[in-house]
Amino acid sequence: MGGGVADLVTSGAQPLWRGRALALIGIVLVAFSLRSAVASLSPVLDHVADDFAVSSVVVGLIGAAPPVCFAVFGLLTPLFERRFGLERVAVVAIALIATGLLLRSLAIDSTSLLAATAVVFAGVGSGNVLLPPLVKKYFPDRLGLMMTVYSTTMAVSTFVPPLVAVPLADSAGWRVSLGLWGVFAAIALVPWVAMLVTSRADAVGAAPARVAPASTEAERDGHDAASMATGPIATTPANPRVFGRLWRLPMAWSIALVFAASSTLAYVSFAWLPSIMIDVGGVTPANAGLLLSLFGLMGLPCSLLVPILIVRFQATRPVFFISIASGLIGLLGFIFLPTVGLPIWVVFFGLAPGLFPLALVLLSIRSRTPESAVALSGFVQSIGYAVAAVFPLLIGLLHDATDSWLIPLWVLVGVLVAVIPAGWVAGRRRTIEEDWERRHGRW
Repeated sequence: MGGGVADLVTSGAQPLWRGRALALIGIVLVAFSLRSAVASLSPVLDHVADDFAVSSVVVGLIGAAPPVCFAVFGLLTPLFERRFGLERVAVVAIALIATGLLLRSLAIDSTSLLAATAVVFAGVGSGNVLLPPLVKKYFPDRLGLMMTVYSTTMAVSTFVPPLVAVPLADSAGWRVSLGLWGVFAAIALVPWVAMLVTSRADAVGAAPARVAPASTEAERDGHDAASMATGPIATTPANPRVFGRLWRLPMAWSIALVFAASSTLAYVSFAWLPSIMIDVGGVTPANAGLLLSLFGLMGLPCSLLVPILIVRFQATRPVFFISIASGLIGLLGFIFLPTVGLPIWVVFFGLAPGLFPLALVLLSIRSRTPESAVALSGFVQSIGYAVAAVFPLLIGLLHDATDSWLIPLWVLVGVLVAVIPAGWVAGRRRTIEEDWERRHGRW
């Protein structure tokens, strides 16, 4: 079980561009916009504050907005997708991102800045849910490669905006710096709109089709690969019944908890890692910013290697435990030896979010069809981001209460230790459908 996906990497795969060049371009552009939308604001907040007051409350709300919106729209997006289809909802999500980013560059006060940010993350939250099923729909024979492309693009768009945002704001102003990312998001609309127009023309006179679940994973994957000779596999929208069943499946919960741990580490780090580095490591604010970029940069090798290791070699558990061990080494270094080799501890800690590409790949390979992948993606990301929304605020409150980073760092250690059982369950080579059938009978 599980071998079929690996076989697709080496046999039966169709040329990457055949009949799906627009999908490839669209996925890459959307993936870039998802993270650049998150990472492009905080570096220039001091520039924004020169034009109008940005209170600490607003900054806190902006920091909490991504995981909150991701959780809410993780629940809503499968419902929209069922009603309107993957591509249509993707177009709306990208349009929200582009509109919000452009409006953010035109903000006149903190209220309009916060409102535009909410629009941005509504679109990003939907995009997060939609991209894994889109990859599964258009590239079922290239899951490892495409998840690598997808997650690597997201990694690049995590550390690039902080590097260019401030110099661009210094030379051209913060409005240009923020608006630039809206232009990239608007460009991402082009291939998806073109695909909608093309598919509407192709659908004239065609009967709706659905790929029936195959009896084994190998048969399923073989069917998917064969169907790619003429185009993407047929799909039906996410079924609320499928989404409801996920609440009763250990596999779905295990992936959600792995995703929650990854998101918690990421958003706590984006909010607090520079302050932690300054206080416990004794570095300057400028060097703390560089260390944050180093943390983000470590996601790049993870994004390149993790999808291939999981799809080709079924190395889910080894990748998971290496990520957990690396995160623990980094955190213990911050706690016990913060002034000795601080960049080394940041490198180890930065490998812990290798859990993120791991969770993304599992959304595809732990489901049989794009329909169930949409439901699983919404379930996992809504729960994961709901958990992640709590921890940046919790870490700040613990620091204020204790006037120390010691307890907050131990809390993060506890997060990594607590998620170990979930990682073991997620490493089982079975789909959510198989998990259900083992427990409750026919899917």
